Amino acid sequence: MSESPAEAVGTPDGAKSGTGKRPHLFARIALFVRQVVAELRKVVTPTRSELINYTIVVLVFVAVVMLFVVALDWVIGLGVLALFGD
Repeated sequence: MSESPAEAVGTPDGAKSGTGKRPHLFARIALFVRQVVAELRKVVTPTRSELINYTIVVLVFVAVVMLFVVALDWVIGLGVLALFGD
């Protein structure tokens, strides 16, 4: 979709967008909807095994980040207790 909205819709007199006129609001909305539908047709649904693999990768990544945050919180807590004591 390398064409501009004016080129895709066209101007009323059939000229290219060099005249500086923009398409009307409804023409721009219609162009947007057509472009969204065209992009959605390119979407490929993952297979079941790919979906399971992606889910496992995400869960492992979240678990690792959680462990990192817990460890960081623990270290900062020890530091605060050492500085301000009980």
